[in-house]
Amino acid sequence: MRIKENAVRATAAWIAVAATVPYLTLKSLWLTGHPVGSDDPGAMDELWLVNLLTFGMDAIAVALALAFTRPWGRRAPAGLVAFPMWVATGLLGTILVALPLYLISVLLSGPEPRSGEDGPGGTGAWVFPVVYGGFAVQGVALITAFALYARRRWPGLLRDRIGDLPASPTLTVQRCLACVAALLGLGVAAARAYWAAGGTAGLPPALVADHNPGVAVMDGVSAVMAVAAAAALLTLVFRIRPRRRLRTPLLVAWTAAGSLFGWGCWQLVALGATTTTVTDLRKAVPGLMPLVQTAQVVTGLLVLVVGAVALTERAAAGPGARRAEPGEIRRPRPGTADVESH
Repeated sequence: MRIKENAVRATAAWIAVAATVPYLTLKSLWLTGHPVGSDDPGAMDELWLVNLLTFGMDAIAVALALAFTRPWGRRAPAGLVAFPMWVATGLLGTILVALPLYLISVLLSGPEPRSGEDGPGGTGAWVFPVVYGGFAVQGVALITAFALYARRRWPGLLRDRIGDLPASPTLTVQRCLACVAALLGLGVAAARAYWAAGGTAGLPPALVADHNPGVAVMDGVSAVMAVAAAAALLTLVFRIRPRRRLRTPLLVAWTAAGSLFGWGCWQLVALGATTTTVTDLRKAVPGLMPLVQTAQVVTGLLVLVVGAVALTERAAAGPGARRAEPGEIRRPRPGTADVESH
């Protein structure tokens, strides 16, 4: 069984590496002054920094895939693997959800003129399927490889229940941060849902003019991710349904928070570089969209911090540590406060 699992993990990892080749090749050509597939060569020069950033992000995905299949990957510090994979899961997982919805919306409404994949400047019709088809394959393969890697490195995450999380002295702080994250997430969800429904208040003029089904789908998916991240985190910190497996809300919080953080950061950089023109910094006032994007990033970070603290405390407690039953009040140990488990 272990041999078969290792073979599946290695196969998925190498498929993920192969899926990055078309995108990395295209970005390499653009970065070296060869605007293949672009109708506007000058646009590639304007987007040089954005192209370099996306090239680096896909290169990190290659390193992650190798870590999941090579022996040195199991010895790498957990944070060095978990953080970039958290971001990658959010970015690629969102594409896996949004891409089918976008294709359905195009079939129902008919194709519309589309701007370049990274911003202004038209690209050839073949660029979109090459880029996003590669992202879809890469997402499925990389997430599969990571799931098998995590199953071997952190097996307790699959067996533990929500009630197994310790009732630690930091639980009150975790709950306060979770409530802040939930309020921010609901604000993000409201704004994104409004834009997905066709609202334009708070959007830069360039995005209002370029509003299309793809943008609406991404806004709708972001709204769902914001609600899902908040609900999953509250389930964990308030120990809702403590006898249920930990892996379900943990997976939801992992993916949704990674989506909020990854896409929020990406949009702050990419859209800020391509849609914002400031002629006088003294009169510059941030619009609603940058505030929503910043709230996404903060929400994702809060979920990450609370989840990391809770899982670290669970690991420190050890697999044999006794947990309080639902409704049970633990007696405090010397030097500690009386903490209620649930």
